[in-house]
Amino acid sequence: MMRRNRFNQALVVTMLAGAALLSQFAFAQDSSKTSADSKIRNIDGVAAVVNTGYVTRKEIDDRIIALQKQGTKLPDATTLRKTVLERLIMEKIQLQNAEQEGVVLSNKELDKIISDIAAKNKITVAELKAKIVASGNTFERYRQMLRDDVIVNRYREREVEGKIKISDAEIDNFITDRNREIAGGGAVRSTPAVKGAPEEIDVAQIFIPADASAGAGAQAEAKKKAESLLREARGDADFLQLGAMAAKENPKIKFQELGYRTPDRLPQLFYEAVRNTGSGQLASAVVKSPAGYHVLKVLDRRALAAGAPEPQQAATQESTPSTPQNIMVTQTMARHILLRSRAGLTDQDAERRLAGYRDQIRAKTADFGELAKKYSEDGSAPNGGNLGWMGPGDLVPEFEQTMNRLQIGEVSNPVKTEFGWHLIQVLERREAQLTIEKQRQFARAAIRERKFEQAYQDWLRELRDTATVKIINADDPAASPR
Repeated sequence: MMRRNRFNQALVVTMLAGAALLSQFAFAQDSSKTSADSKIRNIDGVAAVVNTGYVTRKEIDDRIIALQKQGTKLPDATTLRKTVLERLIMEKIQLQNAEQEGVVLSNKELDKIISDIAAKNKITVAELKAKIVASGNTFERYRQMLRDDVIVNRYREREVEGKIKISDAEIDNFITDRNREIAGGGAVRSTPAVKGAPEEIDVAQIFIPADASAGAGAQAEAKKKAESLLREARGDADFLQLGAMAAKENPKIKFQELGYRTPDRLPQLFYEAVRNTGSGQLASAVVKSPAGYHVLKVLDRRALAAGAPEPQQAATQESTPSTPQNIMVTQTMARHILLRSRAGLTDQDAERRLAGYRDQIRAKTADFGELAKKYSEDGSAPNGGNLGWMGPGDLVPEFEQTMNRLQIGEVSNPVKTEFGWHLIQVLERREAQLTIEKQRQFARAAIRERKFEQAYQDWLRELRDTATVKIINADDPAASPR
């Protein structure tokens, strides 16, 4: 029960003031262009026709107002309006295609998501409704926006995942490189460039999305997550494994290696952040971009030799597959006491009960195993809560991160996961071999995450190119008042 399941639902709790849904939109195909445009303009200020739907100027106005409230630096008004329109167009296209492909979200599922959002914020659903209404929105509109977002994300995950192809050779090369890093205590690095000479930089990133249209709360949450990952990366955590774990926790989080690039081919924000960062070092701070927050690590810096092969060519030449070998990983034996989330047991009650057990164990007036047998609410209870030997990625991130910070024999504070509330004690640690099968599973997941961003961007371009989009009048604000 404790092993991690990947959730494909992405929950977005941003509450934006949206335009009222329009009842219908149609115009005769045999009408003249002038007549059609005139009719369209009269329907609440339509800015663009998107296949069989449309984007109104009021939707653009509302999105711009939400961005302005965040206080972030925005481009000039004309550029901002075009950017927002394009984003709304892409949202409409994805939602239309998802509907055509039969991607749906039942009312029961939507109610469960809303209930989870309320619980996460430690309020009741009624209190959540009151907050939504107080923000100037309606609960019905909030439900529809949330439904649309989950449907689009389900569709996006399904479509993009299907476009990612991973060969056995790629997996072999990945494992070979990882084995070489572990055996040699680090990656084989190139000769650094002489100061001032041309160079190439290999940068990896963990990306936490926070769309510019997201509310201040969502922005703050994304920044907090990015800064937490940066702190972990500064410790002993493997950057690649850290990215994989973060992506398991939230499928929207991506990590990737950008490959060797000259400074002019790196995003300007990235280059400024790593300009003075050496090989194997992290950028000193989280980088904020319009798309979200980035945790950056410089994997290598090398001199740019005249006539050098393209980076991808070089990587292929240098990554001659060898027979993968078992590698060593740290495994932990731990036990826990679990109080499951259920009706009648509040978070405060569960946390208080576990804190009481913790105090008894620390004072040596009670035994952890005996308390687990008596009170733990999962299948490990008869064994005193013992979970057996667990390796990296075997447990849900919240549990694993807390467990990894404990010394042998130490008891944690209560920690919450999707299963409920836990009290954790580490019994033993050991170095064990990661089998070739496990290595290949990890390699495939890591390569998939690296490829996802490029596949996603290609997919968006394909959607845009095949859609019928007609821009009508996006420059003027909506005629109707807010």
